[in-house]
Amino acid sequence: MVCMTTIYCADRHGRHISGLCHRCAGLMSYAEKRLLKCPYGQSKPTCAKCPVHCYKKQPRESIRQVMRYAGPRMVWRHPWRALVHKADNWRRVVALRELRDSRNRK
Repeated sequence: MVCMTTIYCADRHGRHISGLCHRCAGLMSYAEKRLLKCPYGQSKPTCAKCPVHCYKKQPRESIRQVMRYAGPRMVWRHPWRALVHKADNWRRVVALRELRDSRNRK
């Protein structure tokens, strides 16, 4: 997500000393806070396949814009990460009930 936001911000809002403009930095901060609370943790599927909506409506639309713009550009700027992201789309998404049950068994 950081790579996509960096691509989007640099192309749409120009280069900034800190890397991101205030608006994009705020969006990234919001995304990081929400992802820390995600029940999937490190095994989170891609947003398109995830059954849990982490973001409120307005930030979700902003994230969608960032992904729509930066996704195709990832192939040229970060080819390895783009490939890994594509492979994540093929991964099976574990239902939340299965996830909770597996944690309770430990």
